[in-house]
Amino acid sequence: MDNEQKGQGKYSLSARKSRLANTISTVDKIQPQATDLEEAVLGALMLEKDALSAVIDVLKPELFYDERHKRVFEAIQTLFQKSKPVDILTVTTELRTNGSLEMIGGAYYVTYLTNRVSSAANIEFHARIISQKYIQRELIRISTEIIKNAYEDTTDIFDLLDMAEKNLFDIAQNNLRRDTQKMDAIVKQSLASLEELRTKTDGLTGVPSGFTDLDRVTGGWQKSDLVIIAARPAMGKTAFVLSCARNAAVDFQKPVVVFSLEMSSVQLVNRLISGEAEIEQEKIRKGNLAEWEWQQLHSKIGRLSEAPLLIDDTPALNIFEFRAKCRRLKSQYDIQMVIVDYLQLMHGKGEGGGNREQEIGSISRALKSVAKELDVSVIALSQLSRAVESRPGQNGKRPMLSDLRESGSIEQDADMVLFLYRPEYYGIMEDESGRSNAGVGEVIIGKNRHGETGIVPLRFIGKYVKFADLEDSFLPPSSFSAGSDNSMMPSESFDRSPGNIIIRPSSMNDMPDDDPPF
Repeated sequence: MDNEQKGQGKYSLSARKSRLANTISTVDKIQPQATDLEEAVLGALMLEKDALSAVIDVLKPELFYDERHKRVFEAIQTLFQKSKPVDILTVTTELRTNGSLEMIGGAYYVTYLTNRVSSAANIEFHARIISQKYIQRELIRISTEIIKNAYEDTTDIFDLLDMAEKNLFDIAQNNLRRDTQKMDAIVKQSLASLEELRTKTDGLTGVPSGFTDLDRVTGGWQKSDLVIIAARPAMGKTAFVLSCARNAAVDFQKPVVVFSLEMSSVQLVNRLISGEAEIEQEKIRKGNLAEWEWQQLHSKIGRLSEAPLLIDDTPALNIFEFRAKCRRLKSQYDIQMVIVDYLQLMHGKGEGGGNREQEIGSISRALKSVAKELDVSVIALSQLSRAVESRPGQNGKRPMLSDLRESGSIEQDADMVLFLYRPEYYGIMEDESGRSNAGVGEVIIGKNRHGETGIVPLRFIGKYVKFADLEDSFLPPSSFSAGSDNSMMPSESFDRSPGNIIIRPSSMNDMPDDDPPF
């Protein structure tokens, strides 16, 4: 019986290998290709000077199946980038210069390519077919790798799923992602970006937050940045990011997605409606609206309904699901900003048993990776430790970098760390100069990898659960400066009205956090 079982085990293993071989053999055929169209396209590019402009955004060297055609197109691309004419002689000279002429078959082959076509009438259509054949080859390559890895017992299924979706997403994006770039190409991109920025009068280079003074300091939420917004409970974290999301989507028509792990989508929308229609949140929650308030609600939520704002309230979202959803949303809606409310409610790869600090660190790194991969701003909310509550004095309640909860990786991975602070929450109704703190919310920029740090005062409107710019008449002058403990201290010279922002150099706080994670 034992020998029989062993034999069955061997047969089972052999059968598995046989199935794998048979599966792979189905794709072990001639790769999809269109070499005749490759020849026709290259010939047309050398015959008509305007042909290249029609396909330069479609074709890339790696799309060509024939290695000779790759080299010829690279020569054509080089001539185009140098603003030199493209014809038989110039392409031949360029191939000779870079040492590829003999490899492709000499000048005779270049001439042969031009004889394959009489005009460039259908060159764009032909280029699209070449691109489609390349996509087919890539799908075969990726699928073969997935099949091989799926048969391996040691393969992590979540890693395999993530790899598969990432590779497919890259193909869907027309293989725009590149691992390395030469300096001349990057410089050209940078100059083009600077030329575009020169035409802007508002100074915004990223997704606007909608808050004038905050945008003046940050230039908007920057692409590929991970922004951490941290505060103690009841400081208005969700209200702040919802205000940012609303401003970006409604006022600037930037597609935004909000992942809400704490509140349902209906609760979030009710908050948005309260702020948009300026009807008290409590009334909307209970439905106790007067007739005129119903009319006001319906008249003001039209813009909100049409805004490119998406909400996902999947509970206990893990980082794999988050990445997958973001890729699909980027492909479908070209999202520009992703908001996560909040980071500590997310789960890393796997289920339990691990160190929570390490898990939070892996989550923050994954958020940064998504921001960079999709070229979007990722804003994640985070809780602060209880150390804030234990510090004495008015200024001791202001958060600092050491108060970030559960992992120093959050501070390390973030491009920007913002803290929200409302003095009146702690019963501090006046500053040291006797001026009112009622309705004041401070955005403390504790870390800014690309610029300055400091404090931006905003108005917190509690009954509408939203933040807004601070009006001149709303608050009398007050100010803050950096103390020796990296907290913000009052100063007599600062005016806390719009356009007055305290700026300080970035500094890292090394104070240990004694509050244990949970």
